[in-house]
Amino acid sequence: MRDLQRWLNVGAVVAAVAGLSAIAIKNLPKDAPYRIVNVSYDPTRELYEAINPQFAAAYARQSGRHLTIVQSHGGSSRQARKVANGEQPADVVTLGLAPDIDSLRKRGFVAQDWTERLPNHAVPYTSTIVFVVRHGNPRGIKDWTDLLAPGLEIVMPDPRTSGNGKLAALAAWAAVTTRGGSESEAVTFLRALFRQVPVFDEGARGAALRFANSEGGDVHITWENEAIREVAESRGELDIVYPPVSILAEPSVAWIDSDAVRKASRDDVRAYLLFLFSDPAQETIARLGYRPFKPEAAQKAGVVFPSLELVPVTAIARDWNDAYARFFAEDGVIQAAFVLRNK
Repeated sequence: MRDLQRWLNVGAVVAAVAGLSAIAIKNLPKDAPYRIVNVSYDPTRELYEAINPQFAAAYARQSGRHLTIVQSHGGSSRQARKVANGEQPADVVTLGLAPDIDSLRKRGFVAQDWTERLPNHAVPYTSTIVFVVRHGNPRGIKDWTDLLAPGLEIVMPDPRTSGNGKLAALAAWAAVTTRGGSESEAVTFLRALFRQVPVFDEGARGAALRFANSEGGDVHITWENEAIREVAESRGELDIVYPPVSILAEPSVAWIDSDAVRKASRDDVRAYLLFLFSDPAQETIARLGYRPFKPEAAQKAGVVFPSLELVPVTAIARDWNDAYARFFAEDGVIQAAFVLRNK
């Protein structure tokens, strides 16, 4: 199974799922639980509501096993902490940031090589951070600097608890430093940005619900997929604005290895996550506003994602773990910006 990273064609993935199904039938004890608990981040409710029945039907045809998938949603970092603290049962985690899963690896819940056990380093789709504004964009918001206009009210989740919030902060930082600004200027920008946020919600969906109120602020900084959903449901009251520069988000997935937490069959959970890389799931991913790791899936789904400069995390840190430590540790950049915000 360590060779799954090389299986980038759909036929191989489908064959892998079928092969795992056969193993599951042969090796599972009769009293094995027939359900999977998927602990995910805030905006993925609709995504897994669509994917779960697709997987369950395909897996039942291949294996004869009828699985139920149970969902849990919340801020990505908070979800990881709940699993680690024993507050939330989990068989798989599908979180907004790789470091949230890596925090579980460090505590023995996920294997050391978790990024190498699935295609594309366990990233089934990517995303980015965009702006949602009132229809007609009355505040004229086009870029990150426009968010500092006097009296402008920003809605965004807390970067200390939410993957959306963390990515929004990193995107704002990158918008300064990748266009010639200094790190000192980036800190100043973050402090000013946070001052424009009267209330930080715990997760992305809470922020979206706040902004859905016509008096809920001037701009919502959010995931691209969440923005697409908000605008579609707004009946013409909201628009999306794509800034010229934003962060490349790489939500990641893993199955739990610790028997103290995972209750589902290892073969079932492996098959479930492999399914995310199959053609049917990839097309669903695209239709629901996530950028599939296979671009042709978006084409098949008839989805065109607007182009913008997506800054990889390596442009502002060595990797995701380094960015996490530098920006989101207790003495990191974000906490410092919060302290300065209140002065």
